[in-house]
Order: sequence, then structure tokens, then C-alpha cells
Amino acid sequence: MRKILKVLFGVSFIIYLLALVMLLFLGSNRGHIWTDLSLLEYIRNSSNFVPFKTISTYLQAIFDGSMNFGIPLRNLVGNLVMFLPMGIYLPFFINKINKKSTFNITMVVVLFLIEAIQLVTRRGIFDIDDFILNMLGALIGFGIWETRLVQRLLE
Repeated sequence: MRKILKVLFGVSFIIYLLALVMLLFLGSNRGHIWTDLSLLEYIRNSSNFVPFKTISTYLQAIFDGSMNFGIPLRNLVGNLVMFLPMGIYLPFFINKINKKSTFNITMVVVLFLIEAIQLVTRRGIFDIDDFILNMLGALIGFGIWETRLVQRLLE
């Protein structure tokens, strides 16, 4: 049973990673048209280093109706859910990541690399709020991983 589970997890992890790459790097250019700018100018114009700036803007838009409800909801929930599976997959496949501290360090590095690659390749922006929501989603996934129910299912 463990072997079947490992194969199913492996296949689903590959599908998840492909979907993640497509979503993060191969999708639309997210409407950023600053292709004539130098990389430094692009980084300056398309980065948010202020924590909760985007999150608070979206939450405000939800409550005051200043934006189509689907846009902030898709961005907030989407960024939260996008990395939730990583909190389950990584400790399943890499035993050293079963500790919360190791998992946290790994996810911080992975998420900052993703944000930086999106910025440098101009396939997105660097938004600290995306990082916060992605990290929170991964931690929720890790919390699910640590539950007794999941651990019993894996025995």
C-alpha cells in the first residue's frame, strides 16, 4: 500500500509542479507592458516590498465594492491555496523537511527564488504579499501533514 501511495503522490506531485510552473511563469505577462524599461526600472516599477499593502487593498475592495469581487478573492485565496500542497509534498518526499524549522527555511528560499525569477524574467512582479500568502498556504499544508490522521494513513 505504501508503494502505491508513493507512486500516486509522485505522479500528482509532477502534475502539481507542471501546473505551478505554467501558472507562475508561462501564463500571461500579467499586463505589465514595461518591456522598454531597463531591468532596474522594471524592478522599481513592479515591486511591492510593503507587507500587507496589496492584501489590505484587496480586502478593502471586497468590503467597499470598488473592484469586481472575483479579482481580490482570486488573488487572495489563489495565492494562499497555490502552495498549500507543497506543505504536504515536501515532507512526504524529503524526510529532512519533516521538521517545521527546516520546512520554513526551505519554503522561504523557494518562495523568494520564485518571486525573484518572476521579476527578472518579467513574467510577474515581486510582491511581498504574494510571498506572505504563499508561505501561509504552505504552512497550512504542513499543518495538515502533521495531523495524526495523515500520519496514520501513511503507516
